Amino acid sequence: MFIQTESTPNPATLKFLPGKAVMQSGTANFAEAGEAVRSPIAARLFAIEGVAGVFLGSDFVTVTKTDDKDWDVLRPQVLGGIMEHYQSGRPMIEEGASEDGASIDDDDPIVKQIKELIDTRVRPAVAQDGGDIVFKGFEAGIVSLHMQGACAGCPSSTATLKHGIENMLRYYVPEVQEVRAVE
Repeated sequence: MFIQTESTPNPATLKFLPGKAVMQSGTANFAEAGEAVRSPIAARLFAIEGVAGVFLGSDFVTVTKTDDKDWDVLRPQVLGGIMEHYQSGRPMIEEGASEDGASIDDDDPIVKQIKELIDTRVRPAVAQDGGDIVFKGFEAGIVSLHMQGACAGCPSSTATLKHGIENMLRYYVPEVQEVRAVE
């Protein structure tokens, strides 16, 4: 198995591309080891000293490291963990476990338009950098988004939100006044 590795705008995060499907639908974000019990691959990666976060996308695994670890040491261990997981034949997410990014069902046409813009214009670009953005709400002109994977903690995430996503949403949806990151 050959796994490609790509850097991301976040120096603490690398994107691993196993050349196989990771998630059949949706994404899964694990910001700490305690959340990884529903995902055998995330649990395996958190067992590596220095892994601080795991994000599963459609065809990639994004891993965030702690500040005290170096990618030169950590990268081979993460690659080994991903290979071992695929060889085990275990699922990415255990049956019955809900995936992250659950849809917020709202009939509001403005919310529908915001979600469609995020899904079609923002998500594909953010996924290239090893992350994801999840819509959390729209109230009083403010769009709340949760950044995951490489986007969480990325030095350029504020610029992405304010200059990229906010400007685009304000252009297409005049009711949008501001975009904010939420946990």
